Amino acid sequence: MKSILVIGIGRFGQHLCENLAKHDNQIMAVDISEEKLEPVLPYVVSAKIGDCTNEAVLKSLGIGNFDICFICIGNNFQNSLEVTSLIKEIGAKYVVSKANRDIHARLLLKNGADEVVYPDRDVAEKVAVRYSANNVFDYTELADGISIYEIKPLPQWVGKSIKDSDIRRLYGISVIAVKSPDGHMRFMPGADHVIAGDTHLMVIGKQEDAEKIVKHLTKNV
Repeated sequence: MKSILVIGIGRFGQHLCENLAKHDNQIMAVDISEEKLEPVLPYVVSAKIGDCTNEAVLKSLGIGNFDICFICIGNNFQNSLEVTSLIKEIGAKYVVSKANRDIHARLLLKNGADEVVYPDRDVAEKVAVRYSANNVFDYTELADGISIYEIKPLPQWVGKSIKDSDIRRLYGISVIAVKSPDGHMRFMPGADHVIAGDTHLMVIGKQEDAEKIVKHLTKNV
């Protein structure tokens, strides 16, 4: 459990509060609009109305007490930049700022952000990957160009073991889980596990290697 400050409660800020609460984090939400704070009240331990471009408002929040501070101001980049810079100067331990463009990200990182997230871009990329091939059911990009895909097995794998399919050598990816039709997950299946045609495979690998699998799946539609 962490103590987290979320500044700016738009759509992203609201979803962030909801999901952080699911992991038992203690959240304070701040926005200049009382109306925007209302939807997150069930998920936060504290909600405050305030203009965080005002240094006095930021200082009143006890910035140094939070493990992470999220800056989710999306409709005014100048305000986002100012708050990111101010909050770091005041003593924030770790600042994550929302960006919509690469130039914004670079400026935020130069002015106090420890990390930048692109929620709109990330969702668009995930949707594009998922719907580019009918047999890709989920996609998660991890750090350092590593991705996890949930896929249907290629026809040439069906009825063979993971070892005999030679997936790792031929495709550069590893099977980390098998999902049965009823949704049951079997993690880290052994090399002798025989791949069934009605299962989904959770595979992990470098982005470029995983994309080759997507192309193969597209051809087999």
